[in-house]
Amino acid sequence: MNNKTSRVPVADSDSDRRIPSERRTNTFRALVHGSFTPRRRGSRRDGEQALAAVDWHHPQWLAVAMLTLLLCVADALLTLTLLQHGAYEANPLMEPLVHGSPLAFAIIKFALTAGGTVLLVLLAGARVFGRIRVSYLLYAVLLAYAVLVGYEFWLLGYLLDGAVDA
Repeated sequence: MNNKTSRVPVADSDSDRRIPSERRTNTFRALVHGSFTPRRRGSRRDGEQALAAVDWHHPQWLAVAMLTLLLCVADALLTLTLLQHGAYEANPLMEPLVHGSPLAFAIIKFALTAGGTVLLVLLAGARVFGRIRVSYLLYAVLLAYAVLVGYEFWLLGYLLDGAVDA
């Protein structure tokens, strides 16, 4: 038989057993399912540098992300406390929010930090500029928040000691 004439006939639409609905449209279900039954833990090929969608992230990134978000909340609370004791907001982007609603300030600050942290966790295996691993940026953000919160505690102690001496 000739290969050109021995093709398998295309199935009728009546005998097609595939599910007609698109299974990839339910994103939330896919995220939940992938969280509990991860399949892809890395890129498909060795040495692949492209951003790969993975189902599993190392637990250390959860710890780093949670610590970063806790320090973000501490930063927001300390900022509001310092403002009540006469300090001013040094960040020109957050300054208009601080003088508006304190709740809006805290929510926007947390949402921006959470969004950035999630993005960094998703890209933790990638490299920035082909050199620096994004995971190092996660550690840098955590360290920056730790230093900032430490500075705010020192500043609060300084302001409170000045108020007691006066």
